[in-house]
Amino acid sequence: MRTALLQKVLSCIMVVVVPAALFAADSGAAMLYSNGTARLNGSALPRSSAIFPGDLVQTTADSVAKINAVGSSLMVLSDSMVQFEGNAVKLEHGGVAVSTSKAMATRTGQVTVTPSASVWTQFDVKNVDGQIQITAEKGDLTVSDGAGTTTLAQGEQTTREQSEPAPREKSEKNKKRKRAGGAIPGASGGVLDSPLAIGIGVGAVAGLATWVLIEGDEPVSPKQ
Repeated sequence: MRTALLQKVLSCIMVVVVPAALFAADSGAAMLYSNGTARLNGSALPRSSAIFPGDLVQTTADSVAKINAVGSSLMVLSDSMVQFEGNAVKLEHGGVAVSTSKAMATRTGQVTVTPSASVWTQFDVKNVDGQIQITAEKGDLTVSDGAGTTTLAQGEQTTREQSEPAPREKSEKNKKRKRAGGAIPGASGGVLDSPLAIGIGVGAVAGLATWVLIEGDEPVSPKQ
């Protein structure tokens, strides 16, 4: 009886936890770690937090942040601002150092930098005062901008000028913002596959298993 009850308890927990964890894995979430004073969606960032597509990460002159996603790792350099987009990031200003085997792209202005192949690739992108600097540390890169697409070979470096959107494009974007009534800020809470959530789940399983073993074959009530 004790073994059967324990199996039922574990089965119920797995039915709830496993689908939820799979959903979290498919949501494009990642883990963010800070070293120094950094902000997530405008709020002070703790030592670590889950982030989701659309979240904004900002570092100061004396801080850096690291984003760990599936198959990719990205270092947000000091005095930088980036928007996480799942398998891409948008660099507003500052710099990022990207290491990826999933072809994680970096966009800044009208320039998009993407690994040429889905192999382990390392590259740096910096945008300071409209001057974009791209360095291919390991692997080749594809660089796209308003002028077309070029290949940047491993070990090479190139620069681009940040292009401002045309007046008509700016006007259309302003109209869309007014109609939308502002963007909804990205979530900054925990995710089901974060270390904290996993620890809570394991603790719950262990606690229930211990309770079952202690209770043994004693009935819950005289009637039962």
